[in-house]
Amino acid sequence: MTSALTSRFPAGAAVSAAALADDPHPHLARLRAREPVSWLPALGGWLVTSRDLALRVMRDADAFTVDDPRFSTAQVVGPSMLSLDGPAHTRHRDPFARPFRPAATRERFTAFTEAEAARLVGGLAPAGRAELRGELAGPLAVAVVTEALGLDGVDAATVRSWYGAFVEAVSAITAGGAPPARTAEAYRLLGAAVADAVAASRPGSLLAGAARDEAGLTAAEVVANAAVLMFGGIDTTEGMIANAVLHLLGHPGQLRLVLDDRELLPAAIEESLRLEPSASVVDRYATRDTALGGAPVRAGDLVRVSIAGANRDPAVFPDPDRYDVRRANAAEHLAFAHGPHFCFGSHLARLEARAAIAALLDRLPGLRLDPSRPARPRGLVFRRPPRLDVCWET
Repeated sequence: MTSALTSRFPAGAAVSAAALADDPHPHLARLRAREPVSWLPALGGWLVTSRDLALRVMRDADAFTVDDPRFSTAQVVGPSMLSLDGPAHTRHRDPFARPFRPAATRERFTAFTEAEAARLVGGLAPAGRAELRGELAGPLAVAVVTEALGLDGVDAATVRSWYGAFVEAVSAITAGGAPPARTAEAYRLLGAAVADAVAASRPGSLLAGAARDEAGLTAAEVVANAAVLMFGGIDTTEGMIANAVLHLLGHPGQLRLVLDDRELLPAAIEESLRLEPSASVVDRYATRDTALGGAPVRAGDLVRVSIAGANRDPAVFPDPDRYDVRRANAAEHLAFAHGPHFCFGSHLARLEARAAIAALLDRLPGLRLDPSRPARPRGLVFRRPPRLDVCWET
């Protein structure tokens, strides 16, 4: 069967995991044009690259589920809102999702996020240069998640080490490898911190609220979902901020538009999310034999949706490789997924990105990329620059 699929889908057979991790976009464009649902031996499954078919897969949890023992995140943290469907998914998700409705998010987090972004940028200002992923994007995302979860007394470096271990484990499993040895210890320490947060029951603590919710989540289930929130709340938000700054500073004409009209900043962030989503793929598993874009998907097959591919579909986004802060439909991107597993933290992630970039533009005159340290996004699953070096006038 596999050899037959390789022959039928030659474009997919020619793509390596390394190529997708380095610069996927030319390969995704070729696949989308020739084989919008293609068999990729390098990934051991199907890759969906057109926006319409990506939406079909993400909307239909009955036919394409996350509830499979091979799902990478479930292998790391156990069952959670990210790896369940149907009523079980609702039971895990709702206690955490309710506090992140738009109005509640603005009220709860705007002042904290803006103050933290201003504090971080203010600390960088005298130096005239910085590495923004490690010195702004990451610390801001960690501070906001720590505040939201109610992990009082856990320092930022510890939280970053935990989620770093989880991200490494998910990336390793996705690439066909084994999680690092430190993952189990990080998960044990997170469990202890979650237990402390639930016991302390600080006002506004997401963990304490979820533990008391009528859904009746067990202690282990609260811990699993806390780990999942670290993926979405830290790593992908850190990547989102870094990518947005990289795009804006890398296009001086577009930067000038935003400097002249700050009302364009939200649109600039949406366009960055479209152009380079920090979480570039989501996994599903077929529950039954089905035809998807002409591909003979069998029950049990891995169906990987390329968010990066869907976001540059020229049928929806003309001139899709261009960064354009005035693109009228940039917000039609799928960077926060779609369907039952749409990211309920999207409003908070956008708030963080706006706060971070506004603080940079307000406080650092002449902000620009450091020409001696060029940066570009990398990664198979989580895509962002390894470093983002900038400089400014002091």
